[in-house]
Amino acid sequence: MTRVYLAGPDLFVHDAVNIGRRKVELCARHGLIGLYPLDNAIDPAAKDTSLRIYRGNENMMMEADAIIANLTPFRGPGADAGTVYELGYMAGRGKLCLGYSNDPSSYADRMRKFSDVNSRDGRLIDALGLTVEDFGLSDNLMMIHALDLHGCALVTPRQAPVDIWHDLTAFETCVRMAAGRLASTHAGAKS
Repeated sequence: MTRVYLAGPDLFVHDAVNIGRRKVELCARHGLIGLYPLDNAIDPAAKDTSLRIYRGNENMMMEADAIIANLTPFRGPGADAGTVYELGYMAGRGKLCLGYSNDPSSYADRMRKFSDVNSRDGRLIDALGLTVEDFGLSDNLMMIHALDLHGCALVTPRQAPVDIWHDLTAFETCVRMAAGRLASTHAGAKS
């Protein structure tokens, strides 16, 4: 069976273990093995806990054939930094990359809501005078194009679900796409 690393900031939600269980079950229904980072056995009292978490997650990513990254904005207008790193790591290793966001708005629109953003010379400028990336994309162009070039376009709903952290509709769409892509890849390798 094909292994898929399940990245995302939903690890920080109060019922993260339950979310992980639901994600792993959805993967199994489609013939995939979901690798959820909280399944790593890490001693939280260890002196080097953060390094152990990093190494455990890195080992899972090395074992995985693909990643499904939850790129729903987290603690700001953009995706979680750890998830973005994991997506880049997997793209750099040539693995199948899929991602979803339960917020369908563009990054620039979210920035307008998040901070003081003005238009100057046809560009969006934030309160610090820095240019805001505005290509009409859901998030930073590097993530969006990593998905386009190493897997499938970012999956987003037409409208944000009521509960962005527990609605797994877009996630399941990614699981179905991963199952189809990985099955055809493995079938081609056997020929």
